[in-house]
Amino acid sequence: MSEDFTSRALGALDLDRAVLLHREAFAALGERGWTRQEIAELLASPGVAGLLVQQDGNEIGFALWRTAADEAELLTIAIQASHRRRGAGRALLECTIALLRERGVRSLFLEVGDDNPAALSLYRQTGFAPVGRRAGYYARAARPAADAIVMSLVLK
Repeated sequence: MSEDFTSRALGALDLDRAVLLHREAFAALGERGWTRQEIAELLASPGVAGLLVQQDGNEIGFALWRTAADEAELLTIAIQASHRRRGAGRALLECTIALLRERGVRSLFLEVGDDNPAALSLYRQTGFAPVGRRAGYYARAARPAADAIVMSLVLK
């Protein structure tokens, strides 16, 4: 991870902060953030793990993924609004990819709204390629649902 950022495993003691980060990150898209219970249940599920990214001792984002056999799915990545476009998302994503490679994961999948150009750009720059589309997948407040672009990255 970049020298400006540090990361550590996301755990049960981080749930309240993760809820706030997720809510803030997805409110701008018109999505509801995940609840404490939803994140806790995911973290307790088989194969689910996450990383929390920090800068200057402040938790500014997290990623959560599920691994099954040699594949993983990035369930969410959320960065505090004041830290976006400063490398935190890229650092967190690259750290997640490196960790999954070390664990023998061969491919990583994710879904991203087609109305989220910043995330799409980050994923493309990191090597992800579109492999599918889910029409109307993401409900949006006060506007039509957005399609999900399914993307994958070969890790090995």
